[in-house]
Amino acid sequence: MHLIEVERKRELPDPSLLHRRLTELGYREAGHLAETDIYYSRPDIDYMKTVECLRIRQRDLFAEITYKPPSNVATHSDADVIAKRETNVTLSGRDQADAANQLLTAIGMVELVRVVKARTIYEHPERDDIIVSIDTVTDAGTFVETEVTAIDTDAATAHIHEVETELGIAALPVVRLPYRDLVMAPRTMPRPTN
Repeated sequence: MHLIEVERKRELPDPSLLHRRLTELGYREAGHLAETDIYYSRPDIDYMKTVECLRIRQRDLFAEITYKPPSNVATHSDADVIAKRETNVTLSGRDQADAANQLLTAIGMVELVRVVKARTIYEHPERDDIIVSIDTVTDAGTFVETEVTAIDTDAATAHIHEVETELGIAALPVVRLPYRDLVMAPRTMPRPTN
């Protein structure tokens, strides 16, 4: 069986309150990442409409290509949880991201947007299948993402709700759009005319 990443993202108006709560509950700060994601689409299929994801991610000495299939009612639940099987290919080093970008451009893929994100990752003190991340995304805002890796989507969804309630973030507004779309939104909205 394949594991499914089940996650929910919420707006985070005050990261310091959540940081304090995570500390009180024994979560460990597992690291800080500065990531740049470059998203692509096909010229014949608009990944913005299908809500597919093809991206090249770079951070420190790491780079990977990720593909997530189209979204549909099965991948997005009524509880605003996203569950998709990801395909990840780890590149041999960060410098390979440039080669991957050149490859995707050479075969006709279209660059959509670059998303620059600062992420702080917290791990649960007793369970390695729970990750809470605080993300500050350039041109989009600050968010909290609760992620569970599981085989059973329903149980994972219930568990995410329990974790969010314990952290005091269950009432924060859910963000349904991926960071790609949030960063692109100001660019695609109609401009006022004089």
